[in-house]
Amino acid sequence: MELEVKSYQLTLAGAPMRDRFESAPTFAAFLAGAQSNTDLWTTMYKLARVPDSIVDRVRSLPSKVRLLVLNEDWCGDAVNTVPPLAKLASLVPEKVDLRILGRDANPDLMDAHLTGTSRAIPVVIVLDENHVERGWWGPRPRELQAWTIGPGKALEKAERYREIRRWYARDRALTTLDEVVSLMELAATKLEETKSPATGRAVQIIDS
Repeated sequence: MELEVKSYQLTLAGAPMRDRFESAPTFAAFLAGAQSNTDLWTTMYKLARVPDSIVDRVRSLPSKVRLLVLNEDWCGDAVNTVPPLAKLASLVPEKVDLRILGRDANPDLMDAHLTGTSRAIPVVIVLDENHVERGWWGPRPRELQAWTIGPGKALEKAERYREIRRWYARDRALTTLDEVVSLMELAATKLEETKSPATGRAVQIIDS
């Protein structure tokens, strides 16, 4: 997984992307409507701890960031990574607004954020103050993803997923938090660099 910053708006440019984000459920609303792993989602959020250093980095962002998460309540990776990000958003609401969208209900967004050819989740889409996408993260922390598609493939599926759960338990979401916040910082830096001195408005850049 690479921490790439991109500036594009898919087929949902401008107001439609804004509307989709604003109408998406908050994490609390997602929890209230969860059908699978309800207790686990709630427990993971209660147990989530965000280091002060991470909170300080987010407080230092020059502008507010929107995190739009593609997710499903049955996803084992998501239940380990999304609650800590939601906890971070609750600690610095002036800098982070996090919303949840279902993967299966939003195939256009999902198909624009594939891992190879896979609709792997969670996907955390970073939107700027104008609801323009600046980058995305997912579906796992870089180290774990490399193991999963590398040495981990030699294991039987059940054992592979046991090892993934052990990795998450050891890491306590610290890598997820660091990688997503690093992406937010990089996106914010690129946004500041592309602002017109005359108007302060962002200049759209499409990366090849």
